[in-house]
Amino acid sequence: MSDRPIFVVGCPRSGTTMLQLMLHAHPRIALPPETRFLLAGYSRRAEFGDLTDPAARRALGEWITGTHQFGDLGLDPGAVVEAIVAGPPTLGSAFGTVFKMYADRFGKPRWGDKRPLYLRHLPTILRLFPDAQIINIMRDGRDCVSSLKETPWKPAEFDTLVDYWTYSADASLLAARRYPADVYHMVRYEDLVADPEPHLRAICAFLDEDFDPAMTRPHRIASVAVPEYKTWHTMTHQEPTTERVARWRSRLTEEEVRRCETAFGDRLAKFGYRPSLPVPRSARMRADAKLIARHRLGPARSAARELWTQVRTGQGAEPPVAARLTTRQRTG
Repeated sequence: MSDRPIFVVGCPRSGTTMLQLMLHAHPRIALPPETRFLLAGYSRRAEFGDLTDPAARRALGEWITGTHQFGDLGLDPGAVVEAIVAGPPTLGSAFGTVFKMYADRFGKPRWGDKRPLYLRHLPTILRLFPDAQIINIMRDGRDCVSSLKETPWKPAEFDTLVDYWTYSADASLLAARRYPADVYHMVRYEDLVADPEPHLRAICAFLDEDFDPAMTRPHRIASVAVPEYKTWHTMTHQEPTTERVARWRSRLTEEEVRRCETAFGDRLAKFGYRPSLPVPRSARMRADAKLIARHRLGPARSAARELWTQVRTGQGAEPPVAARLTTRQRTG
């Protein structure tokens, strides 16, 4: 039976929380409420020093347990710190220990995490967890933008909402090209809510797990896995529904639709969504040029960041960060 970690990604407001709950309903899988320590900790990894030193692992564990949303996991901070100190001396192992302990709360062997932003940082996720499996949920960009407009944490600029989906769409296209079929899987929100079972069966096949009917009823566990203060997730307490499909037609103005579709270029069509306006050839060319640039420049930028980390800390080659908690991680 597989013990590979599972990460749910997507544009904000694309259905990542619903998919998290569907997976959490599986008898062998536990995914926590959204955490915020993984990417922040990775960017600050040089500050934690040599993790072969138990004192450094303790400091890392205390930093993780002191992050803002750690309390949502329902874990004892002291026990987590001690488990990190006793665990393998890598950054990924420390992060994975937290997720594993969350899964242990429910007596489940498979663990992982959900955060939309991970979609734009998949190389980092796979550096920390080389055997990870990524599930990307895709939603019509106009619906993502219209839903983002209604959140209490939305940015002030409408164009920023548009950029959220544009960048996420490009990251999805790159991931589909870059990663093999046993690493990356995409499902469309609209398909999943219209007929959950066949798409959940496909996800289970990807994960090498048996399908469980409880996965089609994620609302039954929403009170367990979604913190009450996240009022923008109230729909997760209801059965999956197509009620919010194409709501952009009534939630966006004509001008907002035009701005969305102009910025998206032909990205909507690439994911099977029909633009309401003709896509100018110039917009298609700009979209393709941006995608090509990100594909070519992304690895170079990542290498530059890694080099800067080494220069900034006065280190030579960076110590290993990959987790050593699962079968593949220990033997790979």
